[in-house]
Amino acid sequence: MKASAILNPTTAKRLIAQGVAIHPLVKAAMARGTVVVTLGTTNGYVASELMGTPVDQGAFAAGVIDDQWNVNARLGEATDLVLQNGQSVPFDEEAVLGALTAGDIVVKGGNALDPFGTVGVLMAAATGGTVGRYVPIAQARGVDIVIPISVAKSIHTSIVDLTLEMGSRKIELAMGLPCGMHPLAGYVITEIEALALLFDVRATHVCSSGIGVGQGSVSLLIEGEEANVRAAFARIEALSQLPEISVEGRR
Repeated sequence: MKASAILNPTTAKRLIAQGVAIHPLVKAAMARGTVVVTLGTTNGYVASELMGTPVDQGAFAAGVIDDQWNVNARLGEATDLVLQNGQSVPFDEEAVLGALTAGDIVVKGGNALDPFGTVGVLMAAATGGTVGRYVPIAQARGVDIVIPISVAKSIHTSIVDLTLEMGSRKIELAMGLPCGMHPLAGYVITEIEALALLFDVRATHVCSSGIGVGQGSVSLLIEGEEANVRAAFARIEALSQLPEISVEGRR
């Protein structure tokens, strides 16, 4: 069976978050390890799925893009979420970084997805922000990085090439905060992987965006066994009825 579906940005983020929550590596770390969910709009939904309770989505964001490269006006109200053996514990950066090991998970969002499957993260902070805090340690110790990102963020340029060209001190004129770009390696979970994990269906990215309520949307073709396709379609319809969360830029 085949079905077409349109996911607005909030629906897409929620679906991706549900896929992250049932990823085998995440489930294993939730049972007997540590999961760190860094700040981000999609990650706010991941945090909610993992804890089983709502989070303050408006505060659970760091960098945002509105009419410029910006930061969340409420940045600082929320911290990264740390779950040990499935239970939330107070955020202690030094303790978390010191204890991370193989089998643990860092959930880190991204800003761009290139044709080769590489995710790019914009960095405005001179020390690399969240990337600088977690990624070197994770890669040095074999801590898996899970990357929730919508196919709406697909670009046609190599992230590696952008990394060589960008940098906050290379950009002389910018709308908002000038940034560098970091190529992030990990387990990428888009709407496509989420639907495969949740419903055992094959999804294909057909097109992006539209007008009105379709701005920023993702259109997908979903294929598979009839029962599975219908279940996936029903989930998307249900998620689309939930309210959008507002995040405002600071600048």
